[in-house]
Amino acid sequence: MSGSARVATASTPRFVLILIGVGGFLDAYTYLTRGGVFANTQTGNVILLATSGAAGEWHRAVAHLWSIMAFVVGVLVATVLRTWWRDATSAALLVSVNSAQALVLGVVAAVPAEWPNVVVTVPIAFVAAMQMELFRTIGGMPIITIATTGNLMRFVESVHALLTQRDAESRRRCALYSAVVAAFAGGAVVGAIVSRWLGTPAVAVCAVAMIVVALFVVHDARQIDADAPEPEG
Repeated sequence: MSGSARVATASTPRFVLILIGVGGFLDAYTYLTRGGVFANTQTGNVILLATSGAAGEWHRAVAHLWSIMAFVVGVLVATVLRTWWRDATSAALLVSVNSAQALVLGVVAAVPAEWPNVVVTVPIAFVAAMQMELFRTIGGMPIITIATTGNLMRFVESVHALLTQRDAESRRRCALYSAVVAAFAGGAVVGAIVSRWLGTPAVAVCAVAMIVVALFVVHDARQIDADAPEPEG
């Protein structure tokens, strides 16, 4: 698989919007089914950690602490992978990461509801951190795949630019950031509905979504290789 598949796929709307939708789904899922812990959004966990600790509810505080630590480790692992992985195999990196995410989420879906919540929230926080670190742009514009605050800020800025500049680039940015915000909100809505319907196995939906994005990478890489000119000689 060609390394150029990373450029062709990792920042394209169809790829990134699925990841963002998964981010919204997972936050709704863990909040509703796993003790009110946000596996993706660590800002919420830091606040809940602080308020639980201040109230002397140490068992609740520790639940949030584990997710924060797993997130930190996930960012570190993704940073090392991005530094060490050769450019020529970056498409393989995408496939490997998304396949690993699908595997983790598939296993999590099978964890019984009565098991400790940390068994689910820690691996989800880890893969969410890797996703955020590795996938940072959509159409060349910066985004965050597992939260919405920064994306919402950029959406408002893009609306202002559209109203004042009225050029093609501002229209493009406004459309993409609108889609980003809508994808996260839509993922959260779907996550809430499916989680209330299926309970803890609902996260299997996200595992399927990660398989889909991995297949996108494989398809695009093969297409790029097929379209590449034959070497001379």
